[in-house]
Amino acid sequence: MFDNKVVPNWQDFIACIKREKCPDRVHYIELFLDNEVKDAIAKRFHLLDDVSSDAPFWHLIREMRVNRFLGYDYVRQGIDNIPMVMNSTSVDDTAILAKSTGRNYVNESAGPITNWDEFEKYPWPNVEKFTTLNLEWYSKNLPDDMCIIGSGGLGHYFEWMSFLMGYETLCYALYEDRKLVQAIVDKTREITLASMDKILQFDKVKVIWGSDDLGFRTGPLIGPADLREFVFPGHRELAEISHGAGRPYLLHSCGKLDSIMDELIDDVKIDGKHSFEDVIESITDCKKHYGDKISVLGGVDVDFLCRASEDEIRTRVRNIVEICQPGGGFCLGTGNSVANYIPVDNYLVMLDEGRKCYP
Repeated sequence: MFDNKVVPNWQDFIACIKREKCPDRVHYIELFLDNEVKDAIAKRFHLLDDVSSDAPFWHLIREMRVNRFLGYDYVRQGIDNIPMVMNSTSVDDTAILAKSTGRNYVNESAGPITNWDEFEKYPWPNVEKFTTLNLEWYSKNLPDDMCIIGSGGLGHYFEWMSFLMGYETLCYALYEDRKLVQAIVDKTREITLASMDKILQFDKVKVIWGSDDLGFRTGPLIGPADLREFVFPGHRELAEISHGAGRPYLLHSCGKLDSIMDELIDDVKIDGKHSFEDVIESITDCKKHYGDKISVLGGVDVDFLCRASEDEIRTRVRNIVEICQPGGGFCLGTGNSVANYIPVDNYLVMLDEGRKCYP
């Protein structure tokens, strides 16, 4: 495992995302790894034996060392914290590497804002108090061959709208009280732009990555017309700001989005799409449809990665790389994220086969 060594090279990583060239090796990307996975990898490969868990910025040291060991060219970081209060429920986690705090689910029926009175009383984050201690630490300590992907608290326009109202409440409000929906969007825009402004002050931030799950297995979660009114303007603005600052703008979004994909590319102007499920659209099909316009990112279906054998995973990775690597605009990773229910060995096999694709 990992006989082929990988040295981070953020310049080639960015050039790959921008489709400027076909890279000399496979680059990797993930929205995130669950903390339990990071801990398991750090322990197995002795990545933190010399660092006490009580050390200042220990979690950033872990992130940097784990990412570097696995072959990533970056760490992912936003502002330090955005305290968005949601109505959520916690249940026991039955994953392989279970979360001690359980698994949390947002209430889909009713969130903390279901009417104007609750909107006025909601404890909106004070953007003047946003801090960047983590970005500052990375700027001083991240090796020069790695960069920062600016993310976290960016682009959650639909997600925050549906989490704050509850998905069912939102659906009614789109018919009964669109002004309340717009008011929530305006508040989240204020929070997002304040975050963006602070993130872009750091030179090591070379990519902006928005995250907003717009769909489910058979289509968008709300109609395209509503997305155009309430959601796309925010992402278009983030893309414009990113491009003005010389950074590509990536979008993570789950779901079947073929009905709005052309708008995301041509109007919103995303530079890359992340999140793929084979039952919706494989990354190889997306590459064939849109690879001349955007980069395609990740792509190894999470359900497949949980269940497949080592040989099956290696074969799938080879197939994806053969189709998606030519011309650039491709980074290998899971179809969504490295969740704590994915067998760690399967995840490592995926990365290892990516290394073996190029000597």
